[in-house]
Amino acid sequence: MGSEMCIRDRALRVETNCASSGGTGPWSYDRRMAFPEPAGVPRASQTAKSVLRARLVAARETRPSDPAGDGARTAAALELSRFHETVAVYASVAPEPATSELITALHELGIEVLLPLLGREPDWARFAGWGEMTASWRGIAVPTTGSFGPNALTRATMIWCPGLAGSPSGDRLGTGGGWYDRALGWRCPDSIVGLLLYDDEILDDIPTEPHDLKVELILTERRTLDCPLGRPE
Repeated sequence: MGSEMCIRDRALRVETNCASSGGTGPWSYDRRMAFPEPAGVPRASQTAKSVLRARLVAARETRPSDPAGDGARTAAALELSRFHETVAVYASVAPEPATSELITALHELGIEVLLPLLGREPDWARFAGWGEMTASWRGIAVPTTGSFGPNALTRATMIWCPGLAGSPSGDRLGTGGGWYDRALGWRCPDSIVGLLLYDDEILDDIPTEPHDLKVELILTERRTLDCPLGRPE
């Protein structure tokens, strides 16, 4: 409850802070970032990530359905999102934590919902109903309402990211493409970045690399985890 109250209090202040920041992005991520290791030489953290990803993906594939848990996660995410004018979220595909009901509920509340347009570089579009969606890469639903470009994320003061695991320090393990690390470079510095997971995917430690961006909130079917180390300074 304490974590939810803290995030809820921030939600009431973050709209003004983001509006006054100018939304020029990107503020923290350099898309030209180079890594010092020679090409073709795998970094230890990359290898550790690949091993962990394989284990987590396999576990998800055999995870039994949990409608009650999905509902609890959705209800908590909706409560933390309802104070925001614009929320960025992702259209889930099984066996990811489900987001379709969250997207629908936010839309029905009159909140602008931004969904990813999948490509090499980040892009976003407005959700206008499930009838204005089409299947994209790997069957992921994307809006047909038109591209807003990467800087549309500056409007979102609540951002829900996908991932395979997270840690109490705010580290996030994604699926490996780096799309969200690039996308989050366009966010408003005061926006709240959350991660939707299954509860057993919260791990003590996660291998990271210098370009990995942290989250400040992890939400599962059982708890809300505040990650203060994930907040921008």
